[in-house]
Amino acid sequence: MSNNNITVALLLGGTSPEKEVSKSTAKSILKALYDLGYKVKVINPAYGLNQPKEESKFFEEKEFTETSNRNYIEVINSTLFDDVDIAFLALHGRWGEDGTVQSLLEIRGIKYTGSKILASALAMNKYMSKIMFQHFDVTTPKWFVVRKGDNDFKLIREKIKKFFGYPCVIKPNDQGSTIGLTVCRGDVEVEKGINDALEFSNTALIEEYISGRELTVGIIGQQVLPVLEIKPKSGLYDYLSKYTSGMSEYEVPAAIPPKIAEHLQQQALLAYNSVGCESYARVDFRLTKDYKTYCLEVNTLPGMTNLSLVPKMAKAAGITFEELVDRIIKNSL
Repeated sequence: MSNNNITVALLLGGTSPEKEVSKSTAKSILKALYDLGYKVKVINPAYGLNQPKEESKFFEEKEFTETSNRNYIEVINSTLFDDVDIAFLALHGRWGEDGTVQSLLEIRGIKYTGSKILASALAMNKYMSKIMFQHFDVTTPKWFVVRKGDNDFKLIREKIKKFFGYPCVIKPNDQGSTIGLTVCRGDVEVEKGINDALEFSNTALIEEYISGRELTVGIIGQQVLPVLEIKPKSGLYDYLSKYTSGMSEYEVPAAIPPKIAEHLQQQALLAYNSVGCESYARVDFRLTKDYKTYCLEVNTLPGMTNLSLVPKMAKAAGITFEELVDRIIKNSL
């Protein structure tokens, strides 16, 4: 089937704190879809049945209409999806990466890009994915979790000191883009760090801080891309460093020994397969001074903006952005 006979529903926005990043991702994908000759329907599932008629309205910061999670169900069950061959998920965060929208699309019988329900849910749940990493011999920082209502901060501080000490990382268990993340350097910061994380999730992950270089590995299907090093100017690859032009530098292939690069790629593929990923993903690592690798997480719907990392790694492997988008769709179909 030629591309001009395939209708792609480009899903963007949503209700998560990452909806603005999602719009940036979708803008890049939309151009590629048109360049590739696909028929495209742009849909924000958070708008439900009240979708803008003008394409540009989808990308404005101000919401076009009232948003809700309930709207996802209504729009996916509507006639808007009757002629859709595949949904390209440009969503990020909850209700996009956690298996929820995937399950709604599967009930409707609509194919979609990215990993299936279980893999999406596992990867989004950092605690569960780290259990899978351990089972498949993927090295990951030590951790424990704190749930809403666990208010014994004295006990939590004692556990931190017993398991790994300071500094440590406190972050929401099921958010992306470093939203709600704190690098906690002592007892006094623990309570605020946990409360900040629990604003975005019912569970906070408290994790050993690994000092070292920030590295990531992209995977398309089962093809592992060259290792990329992120060099944030602030020292921490936080939300600002990720999405502000000029705040980070990138080197791909990363300037590391070939054996270390090969080991990272092997660990990335193990992590990817340990949670059952398909189609494409990005696996994030820390690399210490003595070249020990630690897998942080798997991103099943990584960003595809002009600052995003998977397109940079794909380009280093000789794959253009349009080819990347086309391969993601063809693999998913």
